[in-house]
Amino acid sequence: NEADNIRTLIHDWYPVIEKYHGNRKSRLVVINDGSKDNTLERLQELMPAHPLLEVLTKPNGGHGSAVLYGYHYAIHQGADYIFQTDSDGQTLPSEFDRFWKLKKRYDIVLGMRPDRKDGVSRVFVEKTLCVLLRLFFGVSVPDANAPYRLMKREILEKYLRMLPDDYNIPNVMLTVFFAFYHEKLKFVRITFRPRQGGSNSINIKSIGKIGWKALGDFRMFRDKMRRQSVQ
Repeated sequence: NEADNIRTLIHDWYPVIEKYHGNRKSRLVVINDGSKDNTLERLQELMPAHPLLEVLTKPNGGHGSAVLYGYHYAIHQGADYIFQTDSDGQTLPSEFDRFWKLKKRYDIVLGMRPDRKDGVSRVFVEKTLCVLLRLFFGVSVPDANAPYRLMKREILEKYLRMLPDDYNIPNVMLTVFFAFYHEKLKFVRITFRPRQGGSNSINIKSIGKIGWKALGDFRMFRDKMRRQSVQ
């Protein structure tokens, strides 16, 4: 439900896809995850004037579901590189250039948010998450879930196979896989502003539920990864 943000979001990000359009083959893909406001209608109004904008709509499944849907779609379309960010306006298109310049040296370039502007509770959750990942998987990462990530298609496709189709925090586990298996990974500082409009569907209660489920998932992934390492 990003009706308050979506026009500005497209206006801000569309120049990036125009600059790096790859002979007009690249697309700015927006996943409409079953919005109940007029987000979809506003996107459809923008499409005629933005030929590199592509809008996909699906039943609501949450953030993780939408991210996975977009990743699988991009892979199916034969993308060479896949970039993901969220639709709440917290990240800056102007910082994409730095990521793109690193793609020849690194297979994955992930954002890290040393100065988050989205509340103390979110900072606490992220720091706790990074501690848990160190305890469960032995990986030390500065930011596990930052929604600003440029990935080579082959690497992303390799690790998506290890995730359930409906996994709710795919970016977290992808970060773990990249670090655990020593892929060519680079973290880059990004700006992370307050939400630019609308309301966040994730609250402390839902974070608690996600966190409790994540502990069980981490145990499952850890055991599976250990067995693979032994083999």
